[in-house]
Amino acid sequence: MFDIITFGSATRDMIVRPKNLTVLKYNRDYSSNDNICFPLGSKIDLEDILFNSGGGGTNTAATFSLQGFKTAFYGSIGQDLAGQEIIKELKHLKIDTRFVSMVKDKVTNHSIVILSGNRDRTILAYRGASEIIDKNGIDFRKLKTKWIYLAPLTGDMCHAFKDIVDFANSKGIKIAVNPGIAQLGLKDINDILKKVDVLLLNREEASFLTKVPFDEEKEIFKKIGQMCPGISVMTKGSEGVVVSDGKYMYSAKSPLETNVVDTTGAGDSFASGFVSELVKGKDVESAIQLGMANSQGCLSEIGAKNGLLKKGQDYKKVEISKHENT
Repeated sequence: MFDIITFGSATRDMIVRPKNLTVLKYNRDYSSNDNICFPLGSKIDLEDILFNSGGGGTNTAATFSLQGFKTAFYGSIGQDLAGQEIIKELKHLKIDTRFVSMVKDKVTNHSIVILSGNRDRTILAYRGASEIIDKNGIDFRKLKTKWIYLAPLTGDMCHAFKDIVDFANSKGIKIAVNPGIAQLGLKDINDILKKVDVLLLNREEASFLTKVPFDEEKEIFKKIGQMCPGISVMTKGSEGVVVSDGKYMYSAKSPLETNVVDTTGAGDSFASGFVSELVKGKDVESAIQLGMANSQGCLSEIGAKNGLLKKGQDYKKVEISKHENT
């Protein structure tokens, strides 16, 4: 019996920091006005290049294992060197790999993470082997676990979203989901969310789901509360997080003194830290504290897994405001 099984992508990340990178201001149909540009046909020198693993499935599994839980990862990789390196790292982190499939039709997911020297990064993503497994490839009889965590799913795996949630609900398995846009756009998303215990979204995803501007938080949570009876979380990047448990609203701001080195994996580290406390039977406030601290640890190191907190590790707690949900 596992404490938790995560579903999602497994990625080989190549993290690069170009020399003399210029950030341009260009405001046209983009979520950010800051843009990077490389001259066509040129050779770009790099200051640093690092290799790490990433992907929502393995990133969250790393936190759960480091927090002392018996953890397994369910996903797929290619029959290549990158896939072998991911398996090696998962085993080093004491994450069970029995549910990892090695497929021949696509190579392992890869990302090129371009660090810009400020608080953000740009990612070139190749979604490969992680999209292969569909619901027919999941042997539900072998999923003996107390919790299931669903990271963003794409490709064939996206169509397994409802089946995994239905399975967990039928077996009394707690389920936390951090759905991507592809999942939120499913026609039966409302029926799926009714069976979810913990829903984790960033504010862009929350706005997409509810069709409410992301700065109208009360209206967003009102609509989410009608869709999902469980705990709902909306992260706001550097502005912090807002959480509802149906009765109370909780909010916390990110520490101002955070030394941000790399934002890769920050969302996964918060979500898995938050859920870790719930798996332990702790309350929402404790979940926010560990989630925020785990995210700050991730932000302080390059790569999605290098700064994650270990079980029993001390961390600075943030101030949390709490009021009744109206």
